[in-house]
Amino acid sequence: MAFEGLSEKLNSVFKKLKSRGKLTEKDVKEAMREVKLALLEADVSYKVVKDFVSKVSERAVGEEVLSSLTPAQQVIKIVNEELCSLMGNSNSRINFASKPPTVIMMCGLQGSGKTTHAAKLAKMLKKEGHRPILAACDIYRPAAINQLQVVGARADVKVFEMGQTDPVIIAKKALAHAKDYGHDVLIIDTAGRLHVDEALMDELKKIKEFTSPDEIMLVVDAMTGQDAVNVAKAFDEAVGITSVLMSKLDSDTRGGAALSVLSVTGKPIKYVGMGEKLDDFEQFHPERMASRILGMGDVLTLIEKAENVMSQKEAEKLSKKFKENKFDMNDLLSQMQQIRKMGNMKSILGMLPGVGSKIKDMDIDDKQFVRIEAIITSMTEAEREKPSIINPSRKRRIAGGSGTKVEEINRLLKQFEQMQKVMKQFTGKNNKMSLRKARKQLAGMNFDKMTGKGGGDLPF
Repeated sequence: MAFEGLSEKLNSVFKKLKSRGKLTEKDVKEAMREVKLALLEADVSYKVVKDFVSKVSERAVGEEVLSSLTPAQQVIKIVNEELCSLMGNSNSRINFASKPPTVIMMCGLQGSGKTTHAAKLAKMLKKEGHRPILAACDIYRPAAINQLQVVGARADVKVFEMGQTDPVIIAKKALAHAKDYGHDVLIIDTAGRLHVDEALMDELKKIKEFTSPDEIMLVVDAMTGQDAVNVAKAFDEAVGITSVLMSKLDSDTRGGAALSVLSVTGKPIKYVGMGEKLDDFEQFHPERMASRILGMGDVLTLIEKAENVMSQKEAEKLSKKFKENKFDMNDLLSQMQQIRKMGNMKSILGMLPGVGSKIKDMDIDDKQFVRIEAIITSMTEAEREKPSIINPSRKRRIAGGSGTKVEEINRLLKQFEQMQKVMKQFTGKNNKMSLRKARKQLAGMNFDKMTGKGGGDLPF
């Protein structure tokens, strides 16, 4: 995940500040020197780092902070606020046209993930109630049109294409088609190059001239570091971009581009790609990203992910089962499948406050879910509803059907029994257990033991 190195270094700096109690101006300056080095190592632009540290230092050495009862917390608060300011304090939205269709021109270099992210954006807009259509205007890259058709089909969004025709003509015809067939958003996937060149820019200018896009969104690869900022600057000067979509922010990248692009280009990051799946796509929230960088987690995004995979009706049904102590193996299987839809376990846990740094080096194998699913699906309906009936002969049959061992069946059943006990204590008539105590006991259950693999306790 991007920013892991930066987050770790910043947390180390803040830990030192917290251990000192009362702070002096010298303490703050030393801390800011370390913050400066951490940002430069994260590939943040030197000018951006210089301005950032200057602003934080100016605010942090004030009398109000140094004489505060919690000076270290005040400094962290200032850093958080300045990080938000650096990435743009408000959440930027798409510039929708007052009269549909809204035209979004996607541009960028080859390999930035432009085509895939055009489909990701279309899928997100469709979920929000829009009727998007994709236009295949990249006629140069081999199989580019076919790739857009494949990802468009996966996103359940129509793709307009005319083969190897002039891209400007395709864009014009796509716009007319969108108007005629009631599509309120047209997303144009333009051609990319291995580098910024005159031919590429001329083509983009012509498409811009004939379609009058409401949004010119540049897709940049976060893994290219400061090159991403240079690319954004070049495209902006040539065609006038309105926003940036940063791809591969889930990769092991230093993430400095995300902290530099707004300051250098004046154009906000509106969306970020967080994985290979079409659903691994998020609107960019500066305050949430700042919170992730400072190790405070991102609970709001986690909640949104959960809401996307579970309806209110399903949540109420599950809540009722908890209260009536009727949670069975079918429910466990359903919950595991919902969690898998939200993304890999490490990224999900990384959004919990204070957890990100602890799981950095932890080997969390998502295949464990597959093994547990295999065990549960090898049970009969009666066994899932009432696991207590599973005797030794049934265990051998389940193990044979799931390709696991009897020991693994025993571990899963034991863990499930413990979960039921905790839930019974918490949801019983007398409500014997507090929520905090229930969470503590559930967190103490080593989920990896279900499959006999170590890896540390996971916080449920």
